[in-house]
Amino acid sequence: MTNRDIGAYITSRAAGAVQATAGGAGDAAEVDGPYIDRIGFQSGKLVIAFQATLGDGETLSIGANLQDAVDAAGTGVADFEDALPSAVVATGPSGGGTVHGTAELDVNLAGARPFVRAQFTPDLSRANTDVAIVSAALVLGGAERLPAS
Repeated sequence: MTNRDIGAYITSRAAGAVQATAGGAGDAAEVDGPYIDRIGFQSGKLVIAFQATLGDGETLSIGANLQDAVDAAGTGVADFEDALPSAVVATGPSGGGTVHGTAELDVNLAGARPFVRAQFTPDLSRANTDVAIVSAALVLGGAERLPAS
């Protein structure tokens, strides 16, 4: 029955957001999300959603990783698990226009310390004109106690 009620077995947390302007604020700059208490969850998926206005053939690339720490203040913060290498996630259509999509990173949280945070970096290829709104959410699953929500 769980395949018909997956919402009862997962939960999500906001993991950061940025508005980037090519060659300006937010472009090619790493975004640190808030620390999230992951106790009781063994796995997760970092979902990075974007909306970008790109010139013809211009691109948006996104890279991401997770860090873990002892507490919500970031004590002992260190990179954790695999990273999502920076890669092109969107290319401007003919004549330019708006594109939407997601980039995703699956993470095994079984060995993570109590708090995790997302880090992601949007990178626009065109200087001064293209813009992107990028937002991340961490979906937590594998709860030790059900239901998760």
